[in-house]
Amino acid sequence: MIALDTNVLVRVLTDDDESPLQTQLARQLVKRAGRVYISQIVQVELVWVLERAYELDKNQIILALTLLKDSPIYELQHPTHFELALARFINHNAGFADALIVVESEQNQYTLWTFD
Repeated sequence: MIALDTNVLVRVLTDDDESPLQTQLARQLVKRAGRVYISQIVQVELVWVLERAYELDKNQIILALTLLKDSPIYELQHPTHFELALARFINHNAGFADALIVVESEQNQYTLWTFD
């Protein structure tokens, strides 16, 4: 199994008109690998890139995250935490990163202190 960095995962999930060769190479890489690992930091960075660089709205980002969750291609770091954070992201105003921070704190039985 291989692990993907954010820039490769973004190319797999989007049709990037500015980087068609990278998109093609990224998709071929994932196809050959069959299964790829996605760390939590890549999960968070993915959402940031989709929001900022690609200007996707929350519903589009939810679709991308749901694809990561449901596809047998992706092995997520702490999949239960990802799923809980995705549910919070869907049902609350907090961003995905904040939702994941809350879930990580709760799962480790820590009280989270924040200004958010």
